[in-house]
Amino acid sequence: MNHELKTLIRTLSRKSEMLTKLYKEANRVKMAVTKGIDDEAFAKNKYRENTGRELNLDNPQTFDEKLWWLKLNYRNPLLTLCSDKYRVREYVKACGLGHLLNELYGVYEKAEDINYDALPNEFFLKCNHASGFNFLCTDKDTFPREKVNKELNRALQENYYFQSREWNYKDIPPKIVCERVLKSKNNAPLIDYRFLCFHGVVRCIFLDIDTCAEDGSHRHDARRNVYDENLDLLNVRVTRQTFPPELVPKPENFAVMRSYAEILSKPFPHCRVDLYNIDGDIYFGEITFYHAGACNKIEPEAWAYTMGSWIDLSIVKTDQYG
Repeated sequence: MNHELKTLIRTLSRKSEMLTKLYKEANRVKMAVTKGIDDEAFAKNKYRENTGRELNLDNPQTFDEKLWWLKLNYRNPLLTLCSDKYRVREYVKACGLGHLLNELYGVYEKAEDINYDALPNEFFLKCNHASGFNFLCTDKDTFPREKVNKELNRALQENYYFQSREWNYKDIPPKIVCERVLKSKNNAPLIDYRFLCFHGVVRCIFLDIDTCAEDGSHRHDARRNVYDENLDLLNVRVTRQTFPPELVPKPENFAVMRSYAEILSKPFPHCRVDLYNIDGDIYFGEITFYHAGACNKIEPEAWAYTMGSWIDLSIVKTDQYG
């Protein structure tokens, strides 16, 4: 499938719930069909289909190219632990940052294990082994339990590795995680502070707003600004539309947030550490190793090379996991 056709289908799929369902079903079929393709061939096809560009793995230079190289070659077992949205809590605690963790209501092997009657009126469900399987409950009386259970059980059967060949997801035992709903005193929408760290140092930050839909799913029209390590706005756009910077003032404890991100990112050549700042309290979100599956649209293009230059593959190639 070429890039233009893929973009058209994805855009049309957002027009209705039925089209979204059909798109997801088609994607599942595609995952099954492409399982037998070797990782490098898959990488080149996936990147071309999603960006319209060719992927250079022989001499990677851009941010995406180096992320794909890491996908195919970097095998630090710590990636699997930190990609597991349940077991990453162990890592956060080991880093001395257990106070950043959200309250955990339960962990389940299958949807039928969830005792909804024992949960508070508001809660957040997600799968630990994948991205995008999120469900927000703000009222148990209207929460579509049967529908959600069906979707959760189906998600538990999928291996997210085959979606984008992110090795770190391949061997995560699938579970359902239930957590407290994070919200501010005035119920303002959450702001995602996404610290992009390179060899343990924050080099830029994505601030995403409007990311969560009413049902907990990811919104396709979320907006994003790109900032430097001091939270000064950069004239850079990464995939999403931007927003007026005055909508998000700099938190007073921003330097503390940045220090936490660097602590959590220290063992890795690159990762994205997501944090929330709610009424001055900092919460851990997740650690992501291959932002957007390494299929980003970075403008101006020179920044794709700038961000790529922050990953030193020569270090990775010589460490014990390279």
